[in-house]
Amino acid sequence: MQQDTLAEDPTKAPAATGSPEAQLAALVTCNSDAVVSLDVQGVITSWNPAAERLFGYGADEAVGQDIGLLSRPSDRDRIGTALRRLAEGATFADQPVVRWDRDGNEVPVSLSVFPLQDTDGTALGYGAVLRDMTERRRTVSALEAAKAAAEVASNEKSVFLSRMSHELRTPLNVVLGFAQVLQLDPLEAEQAEAVDHILKAGRHLLNLIDEVLNISRVESGRLALSMEPVSVSEVAAEVIDLVRPLARARGISTLADTAGCACHVHADRQRLKQVLLNLLSNGVKYNREGGTLRIACVEHAGRLRILVTDSGAGIPVDGLERLFQPFDRLGAEFTGVEGTGLGLSLSRRLAEAMGGALGVESRLNHGSTFWVELAAAQPALPREEDQPGRGPESGARRRRRVLYIEDNLANFAVVERVFARRPHVEVLPALQGRLGLELARQHRPDLILLDLHLPDMPGAEVLQALKGDGATAHIPVVVASADATPGQVSRILAAGAAQYLTKPLDIHELLGVIDGLDDTGESLS
Repeated sequence: MQQDTLAEDPTKAPAATGSPEAQLAALVTCNSDAVVSLDVQGVITSWNPAAERLFGYGADEAVGQDIGLLSRPSDRDRIGTALRRLAEGATFADQPVVRWDRDGNEVPVSLSVFPLQDTDGTALGYGAVLRDMTERRRTVSALEAAKAAAEVASNEKSVFLSRMSHELRTPLNVVLGFAQVLQLDPLEAEQAEAVDHILKAGRHLLNLIDEVLNISRVESGRLALSMEPVSVSEVAAEVIDLVRPLARARGISTLADTAGCACHVHADRQRLKQVLLNLLSNGVKYNREGGTLRIACVEHAGRLRILVTDSGAGIPVDGLERLFQPFDRLGAEFTGVEGTGLGLSLSRRLAEAMGGALGVESRLNHGSTFWVELAAAQPALPREEDQPGRGPESGARRRRRVLYIEDNLANFAVVERVFARRPHVEVLPALQGRLGLELARQHRPDLILLDLHLPDMPGAEVLQALKGDGATAHIPVVVASADATPGQVSRILAAGAAQYLTKPLDIHELLGVIDGLDDTGESLS
């Protein structure tokens, strides 16, 4: 009989004759999964070679034994229940269970059980297929461990980026803050130009810091974009102003086709500025002495193409696509021209993330034209509150008191100079969180400006204490912090802050906070 054949030599498949029984026996014998048959009482009646390899019992040892051979005594009741359910017509498919081998080791398996019947429907027993899940369990465990390690690394990176943001933004706040204060006063032309250069360079550095904070999003494919209609001529003018000193040092003329670029594209303003700044900077670095650098715009297939053309040496045909490979500088690393080989690769990714494209056309000894192509857009209508001169006059206002909880004296000096533009505003300093809480309860200010990094307690705890005290809960708290990570901003706003200002502070935004206090001084408009 078939069962006897399997029992006599479980490692040898029966000869494949033409009979269905012989073919079925060959399939069972050669199967990589353990295939076991049981009678209606749960006694093992057949045992294929895979079952022997999985559990360590030979067929002569397993056949005739109760299926409880593969379980612990504590599992016998569950097996009995399962057999009764099978007798009632139930089936089991791909059930994850644990069985035990001859040496007492756990064997995780995927178990499928089905009834066996003869031709007239009489129950003969059950067939069971047990697939070894040991390797899969190891893989799942390894993946879970890797995921946990990745989450730890991600959290550590977030903490690092948050701290780095604070450490870089704090001194930059002083630089940009006092530059903006100087700009509020009448200046001589030369002084005004110098302050303007400080602000432009400082804001560019601030933008670079923001890019570093977005590294994790770029790597995960979740690049943060703020898409809106962007004036090409405005962005072009800004980036040309930034590269003009470098171009002037090499005698390179910078030109802009303002007529052709007097239009808008659908883009993230900062990302577009970053892309164009990279292209223009390259156009200066790889240009010839006394050359030209031109930015222009043309319509292309219903979209707007921004062109940056230089008069450099040009790029060979076989190097055009290599330009966009990270770290491939086409030998420029041996020329003394500084660079990382990442700018063009990142610029192309940014253009594509904005729904556009970035490419190049070049001729040896004639120069190169890099282009950015984006969807055209209609300009947004200006809001009334964005118009200059719309702010309310301060002379008609009642006096306001602002408590500023900040341990950095330079930052406090910036804010004090700013609020000097609002004579009706009195600023109370508090260099520690606990002192700030005491002054808030004592003076009941109209507004509290709060830094998050304080020497005695975290600013988040100060905010929690203010909102949890009935005497101060109504006072609007505006956080002014160098930590600009989105997660931090969301947490602080959810904790009750009325507004979150990131350092370096925008002076006009800060004045807007004061001007936005309503007549009761209890909320921000």
